[in-house]
Amino acid sequence: MEESRVIHEITPLMGKDSLYIADRRKKEFTYPIHNHEVFELNFVEHAPGVRRIVGDSNEVIDEYDLVLITSPDLEHVWEQNTCTSEDIREVTVQFYFDMGEDGLLSRNPFLSMRKMMQEARKGLCFPLDAIMHVYHLIDTLSTVKDGFYAVMQFMTILYELSKCDGARTLATSSYAKVEVESDSRRILKVKNYINKNYMEEIRLSTVADIAGMSPSAFSRFFRLHTGRTLSEYIIDLRLGFASRMLVDTSKSIAEISYGCGFNNLSNFNRIFKKKKNCSPSEFRENYHKTRIIV
Repeated sequence: MEESRVIHEITPLMGKDSLYIADRRKKEFTYPIHNHEVFELNFVEHAPGVRRIVGDSNEVIDEYDLVLITSPDLEHVWEQNTCTSEDIREVTVQFYFDMGEDGLLSRNPFLSMRKMMQEARKGLCFPLDAIMHVYHLIDTLSTVKDGFYAVMQFMTILYELSKCDGARTLATSSYAKVEVESDSRRILKVKNYINKNYMEEIRLSTVADIAGMSPSAFSRFFRLHTGRTLSEYIIDLRLGFASRMLVDTSKSIAEISYGCGFNNLSNFNRIFKKKKNCSPSEFRENYHKTRIIV
């Protein structure tokens, strides 16, 4: 195992503080890839061309970007890339809420927020209409002098975001090390089986038996509940594990390919490039370029 190259950021948020708000205008992004114990909502404005990396997600952002991250292990960074804007604005809010069963977010009025925070363990990116819906609240947050009202305004931002449609997770579950959760016991049993056996060949008939269904009925059922076919789900899961190994280990690409259930190296390279827009070796190199050892 290679020594970790991710900066574990010590945030300014102290024991009894509720929020740390940083509202900055700048010409470039220079901070390296990092993670931190506290949760973070990050808003970026006027920075088209910036590259946003969250776990194994790698995307180039447009004029506006808003991402919520609630995992202490999920590394992330905004890189300058091709952005030439002279007036970038970044509003970062770091915070921590008790996600335990007895915490405030377990109460009925906050259930949509709790669900959103759980999804954000993989990083959650919000669509433009949701960003515009809360823009005035983000825009003025750093000017609110009274701590109580600042917290209330931030809670309103989170609540409004939790009610919006179109938010999407960024990192894959297997990369973000997020446990599988599902409303359906049948789906949960199948996902747990795949999680334990992803490095082996997985047959439709086998998982259909686990769910107690015929293969054809199970295929329809699985797609209805996950939005993906069984083969698409397995490939995404394997790619997540492979991406994590490319970052965390010095194993060869061939070792990683076969260790994650791909029985053909060229097939692995082709699928990886199609899904990640870069080859496995480029993915590994890009991560190493954006990290420093501390």
